Amino acid sequence: MAKTIQEILEVKDIREGVVILKDNSLRGILAVSSMNFALKSDEEQAAIIYQFQNFLNSLDFPIQILIQSRRINLTPYIEELKSLEKKQSNELLKMQTEDYRKFIESLAAKGIIMTKNFYVIVPFYPVPIKLKGKKGALNEKDFEAARFQLLQRMEFVATGLRRCGLACAPLGTQELIDLFWTHFHPEEAEVGYHPAIPPELIV
Repeated sequence: MAKTIQEILEVKDIREGVVILKDNSLRGILAVSSMNFALKSDEEQAAIIYQFQNFLNSLDFPIQILIQSRRINLTPYIEELKSLEKKQSNELLKMQTEDYRKFIESLAAKGIIMTKNFYVIVPFYPVPIKLKGKKGALNEKDFEAARFQLLQRMEFVATGLRRCGLACAPLGTQELIDLFWTHFHPEEAEVGYHPAIPPELIV
């Protein structure tokens, strides 16, 4: 008999911005900005590498780096442009909107357009892992103590990454749920792309 997703996943619960695994260890996840390293000068690249080496050498616990690629669906944006095109009363604006729409359609026709998100996963293992309460769950006191230690680790990681020129933000409970959902439902999680319509196309 095939196992359910719940049986396969090691996740037991997500609450207060923390992922609780079945072995009662905790995970916190930081969303991290990207950087166009290739556009940096040689001196800037060397400084970033040096800072990142220092960051890695300062860690006394493991971390995981997750890169999530999601497909960008341009269809909603193209439909919005078509609607705007039909509403245009000015012929010049109508022609410009049509040309712009065709340009966007040509981009979409060239292949799949993806967006990438970057995350750092920070663990904490209560030592010893205490199995108290119903069904071996951490009791509230143990959970709060472990969560406090995890948050300290996350801030330490965030500080090290900021020194490398990267912005970081911890994921909250709903954001963690969304991250797991999109990971296991990639097609349903396809990103609708809604950039701002150029003001010159709007009457």
